[in-house]
Amino acid sequence: MDGVGGAAVFFFCGPGGAHVMRACRCLFILLLFLHGGLVTVEAFTGTYGINYGRIADNIPPPATVVAYLKEAKIKNARIYDADHSVLEAFKGSGLELVVGIPNEYLKNMSTNEDQAVNWIKENVQAYLPDTHIRGIAVGNEVLGGSDQELAEALYGAIRNVYNALSKLQLTDVIEVLTPHSQAVFDNSYPPSSCTFKENVLQYMKPILDLFSKAGSPFFINTYPFLSYQSDPKNIDINYALFLPNRGVYDAKAGLHYDNMFDAQIDAAYAALEAAGYEEMEIRVSETGWASKGDEDETGATAQNARTYNYNLLKRLAKKRGTPRRPKMVVKAYVFALFNEDLKPGPGSERHYGLLKADGSIAYDIGFSGLTPSHASSSLLSLEECP
Repeated sequence: MDGVGGAAVFFFCGPGGAHVMRACRCLFILLLFLHGGLVTVEAFTGTYGINYGRIADNIPPPATVVAYLKEAKIKNARIYDADHSVLEAFKGSGLELVVGIPNEYLKNMSTNEDQAVNWIKENVQAYLPDTHIRGIAVGNEVLGGSDQELAEALYGAIRNVYNALSKLQLTDVIEVLTPHSQAVFDNSYPPSSCTFKENVLQYMKPILDLFSKAGSPFFINTYPFLSYQSDPKNIDINYALFLPNRGVYDAKAGLHYDNMFDAQIDAAYAALEAAGYEEMEIRVSETGWASKGDEDETGATAQNARTYNYNLLKRLAKKRGTPRRPKMVVKAYVFALFNEDLKPGPGSERHYGLLKADGSIAYDIGFSGLTPSHASSSLLSLEECP
């Protein structure tokens, strides 16, 4: 696909300015439809990606980050906005990128489809095909929170973004998404008993209907660290860290879980089933473990963060599903690439990074920091796990 598209763009994109460039982008989209029939671009390559948050004033520039990701063979990245300097840096990299529409845009975008069209033209279409934008995350952890007006605006914003993508003939190129926290669930233990909260379901149902039509996955932020931290006396830390443990048996489903990560994903699958969406894929939009925190933040240590993320990547590299969905390969974005010194909240919020702000590693999970060679390739060995 890239070869065909590249050849066609090279042939048609000679001198001629902006009109020709617009024609090139249209040609790229046309090729996706016409080359060998209807083609849907793969939105996620492999099984893991990275969240590239930038709430910091001391991290390396985007071009350096992109070079690092390429050296480390991390093929998927997610940002929380559509910063043009980042989109420029990703141009020509071949990396798959999800951009975000921040929560503060949702209320206006929910009532104005033209605003959604203009936002996509300016922040997405203008960078295609060279920057591989594969998804738009509309808002972040909106449902289950305390902002009722924002919850009411979410579906309208998602609908208008999807309709805008359709008008621009981008629905087979770019997924529409929205990440959720565990706060959308009423009960997640045992996993098979999980359902959506009643006050969430009224907003969730129309979103899930649209996602079923669009073929979008359900984005969930999954943090065994937070679950363990909330109840360290009753949760075995080995269960949270993918280490040997007795596990949890879900008698209702007849399934055994040896780690909390899989259990939390299957709880979300159970909630989707109970709501009538058995066929929807779940993709983990965030998961990670803080390497440092405040004194009362149990478990926030570099050793635990290393253990969790190293074992997480080994688990993802096996390309397997969960006990409830054994054939649905789990895909996840690790949170996060850098420690972000300007994030509000408890100390742990500023210490989720695989890398420190200066580019050095926060702990060793098999690849180096931003050295002159950017990264070692030892992380690749994880892909060979059976």
